[in-house]
Amino acid sequence: MNLPDDKILLPKSALPAAWINVLPDLPEPLAPYLGRDRQPVDPSALAAIFPPALIEQELSGQRLVPIPEPVLEALAMWRPTPLIRARRLEKALGVSSRIYYKDESVSPSGSHKSNTAMAQAYFNRAAGVKRLSTETGAGQWGTALAFAARHFGLDVRVYMVKVSLEQKPYRKVIMNLLGAEVLASPSQLTEAGRRVLAAEPNALGTLGLAISEAVEEAAGRPDTNYSLGSVLNHVLLHQTVIGQEVDKQLAMVGEKPDFLVACHGGGSNFGGLAIPYVAKLLAGEKIRVIAAEPESCPTLTAGQFGYDVGDVAGLTPLMPMFSLGAGFQPPAIHAGGLRYHGASPIVSSLLKSGLIEAEAVSAEEAFNYAKMMAFSEYVVPAPESSHAVAVACRKALELEQAGRPGCLVFTLSGHGLLDLAAYQTA
Repeated sequence: MNLPDDKILLPKSALPAAWINVLPDLPEPLAPYLGRDRQPVDPSALAAIFPPALIEQELSGQRLVPIPEPVLEALAMWRPTPLIRARRLEKALGVSSRIYYKDESVSPSGSHKSNTAMAQAYFNRAAGVKRLSTETGAGQWGTALAFAARHFGLDVRVYMVKVSLEQKPYRKVIMNLLGAEVLASPSQLTEAGRRVLAAEPNALGTLGLAISEAVEEAAGRPDTNYSLGSVLNHVLLHQTVIGQEVDKQLAMVGEKPDFLVACHGGGSNFGGLAIPYVAKLLAGEKIRVIAAEPESCPTLTAGQFGYDVGDVAGLTPLMPMFSLGAGFQPPAIHAGGLRYHGASPIVSSLLKSGLIEAEAVSAEEAFNYAKMMAFSEYVVPAPESSHAVAVACRKALELEQAGRPGCLVFTLSGHGLLDLAAYQTA
């Protein structure tokens, strides 16, 4: 029997040995981060919450940044991740295009977030840090950092957006099992949290506020550093293992992508897929790279480009990015990882230069296509990933209507096995 081999696997030896830094190749240099005085931030000011290696990576002009051996060993627990031909999804859609998905849900934490969590935990531990504080929306990042911190022997406190904690209580269970402490944000533990609760006792919380709480704690404790799961340059850097593997896997089956799609909240998952393809885009290759975001939090499709802070309390530097404003209050959608007002400066630069695109997706459309994937591919996407599923399906249908079948790749950034309440009500 001649069965199709739809799971494209790379050997462990093909695990990328270096991260790709896109900063030297952006069409326009990134504008500097600014302080409250509107002057460029001195890198030394970041030392209160980040270890030296991550500060260096944040500003580096080095195109290839070697991955330390302990991080490679950690990543090898689940990487390289498979690239899978979604033949049953193609059949359900009635299209002749080839659709592939990069399955980041196979990590022990269930999402792509572990790629940077392992790196950040390692560099903090190497700098002698014993404790981390962080925020999380839907809980994928908090789970990943709890996993990585456990691996490298660090303590973690996670501020989880209150509405997401109520929607996804089992994420807290996993984080606790891994040794992390989890608090609902806004909390009474920080000035930022107390201020919001005083004005609005039943506040549902936002990622911007949870960031404020985690940064405030790290800045106020000498034994604690802050760890961020998206937005910053070094976070996107660590995620470039995704796109590097995709490029090798497509080459194995003689494919070149017409579309690359990933969901977008702050930019880590999307950047991880897109950045390794920037050199090809600059060389003129015709690849459409699309960020899929929720209509309810349309940072890239409706936000304004300029300087904005990354958190509600204004504790972060001002960053050049597309933003809906730090005070933006997104509705309580189940895709908690996409409820963020701003976009990574790198992703913002790529969009501003026209190298990438962005499309917004309604919650209804996202869940409709996610359900289609569930009953065709037997995979339940995370609510965040369902936005990428929807845009990839849209484009496959557009190609079919135009009579031009092509190759589409999207990232399944995480599984939805702890998001079933969202599917129950969708």
